[in-house]
Amino acid sequence: MYSVSNATAVPIAGHGAPQAQEGRVQTVPGPVADADERTRDRVLSAVLEHGPVSAAELGDMLGFTPAAVRRHLDHLSRAGIIEVKRVARAGAGAGRPARRYVLSSEGQSSLGNDYLDIAALALQQLQKAAGPDAVRAFAVERFADMERRYAPEIDKAGPDIADRARALAEALSRDNFVASAASIEAKAPLPAALSSVQLCQGHCPIQQLAARFPVFCDVETEVFSRLVGVDVRRLSTLARGGHVCTTHIPTGRLSAPGPTRPSAAPASLNEVTNHQQERP
Repeated sequence: MYSVSNATAVPIAGHGAPQAQEGRVQTVPGPVADADERTRDRVLSAVLEHGPVSAAELGDMLGFTPAAVRRHLDHLSRAGIIEVKRVARAGAGAGRPARRYVLSSEGQSSLGNDYLDIAALALQQLQKAAGPDAVRAFAVERFADMERRYAPEIDKAGPDIADRARALAEALSRDNFVASAASIEAKAPLPAALSSVQLCQGHCPIQQLAARFPVFCDVETEVFSRLVGVDVRRLSTLARGGHVCTTHIPTGRLSAPGPTRPSAAPASLNEVTNHQQERP
């Protein structure tokens, strides 16, 4: 988790702070600064988990006044850790889009990207020496461990697709993907078969790697499909500039079939991928 502790600095004379009197040193009281840092970390965690989210919603979640929340949001924005997304208000016509806060690319990167540059270089060399199928085989092997670990837990959730999707979100969150599953019920006159679960991941530990090698996202999507027991569709990814990774899981099928999880066959990176269907 990114900590904003280093972003809290004592103002320097000549940079927006009052001039210190000669012979005296201006300091920020330790307890006050520490309290601000802890509060800011809570705000940042809430943005990571619930973004895109408004200042008012954050205040309700955390029990802060709107002024207090905005003060911390402004600080995080100036530090480049979060950014504002303009989101059209549902049913509000052509009114002004609402301000929603999400983690910036810099904020995502700060959450943990150790060794990604080395890994990317190694994969580039692998692709050059053995071709794109070798990179896909590497991705399949990486996600095979995830599938093996998650499968027993998701199978315990039973045959209901929505229950399995929620179990998948819980497993992903433990692995630092900050996942959530929201049910979307189709209401008349729409057929019930259009109901779905939107599985969102607020953080991707290999985001920069996946941006260079989209096959990682493709293989992950295939694993999700096998785990929940229904064909799924990736709508957006952090690696492609989305503010979250979103997977559409149809729940019109009331139950999943028995677990059959064949190994994914290698395929060329030149084929059409899920990413070409994404919405930013």
